[in-house]
Amino acid sequence: MVFKRLMQAMGVGGPSVETVLANPNCRPGGELQGRIQVVGGDHQVDVEYVALGLLTRVEVESGDNEYQTNQEFQRQQVTGPFQLAAGQRYDIPFRFAVPWETPLTTLYGQYLHGMTMGLRTELEVARAVDSGDLDPVSVHPLPAQERLLEALLRLGFRFARADVERGHIYGVRQSLPFYQEIEFYPAPQYAAAINQLEVTFIADPGQTQVVLEIDKRGGLFTEGRDAFGRFTVDHATLDRVDWAAQLDGWLRQSIQRRGLFS
Repeated sequence: MVFKRLMQAMGVGGPSVETVLANPNCRPGGELQGRIQVVGGDHQVDVEYVALGLLTRVEVESGDNEYQTNQEFQRQQVTGPFQLAAGQRYDIPFRFAVPWETPLTTLYGQYLHGMTMGLRTELEVARAVDSGDLDPVSVHPLPAQERLLEALLRLGFRFARADVERGHIYGVRQSLPFYQEIEFYPAPQYAAAINQLEVTFIADPGQTQVVLEIDKRGGLFTEGRDAFGRFTVDHATLDRVDWAAQLDGWLRQSIQRRGLFS
């Protein structure tokens, strides 16, 4: 699949930039490949650099306020300075590394509602920086993430939405300044006790840390509260575990105890 975008840079008569992704689909820890074609305008210019940045939409809490912003979390400069003559074509192949903790956007070919992810091309001429629109990128789950999500669907949970929140999760090794929460409506067998379930993945080459958060229903004389679970999925031994049974056991234990799980 090929995705193209044409960006007119630096005003009328300036260079144009066409970014072509060989495939906009990727996984965390993988890469995006393609090429950037810079075409000179009606006069010669000195290009300082061409760079790529991977961005996602992040929710930020600041005091009593909450807002959303696009945050770049991976950047790669693909050229240094070069001179671009009028009408000259400059072709730049690239391989862009996708971080292991990159949020997911797609599951079984379906877009996860609430997610934004894209690759942005940036070109600087004469200290003026032109950043184009986002080229959409689809991030599919790793096998470990897919297996956990499959288990939840088998148990009867239904996907609600996903978002990315700025911050760090206590007790979890995390390199990016944000984390993704994938929210599910409860399965029928848990619906009397659970409002919703939130899942967060923090992956690296060898394992995926999984954080589960249950929003519990309050009773007539009791207050609703959250319960947390945290465990690690080893990529090499992924297939040795019945994840539906594992998740069902933890959920039932958490509901019965109405306490925290770690």
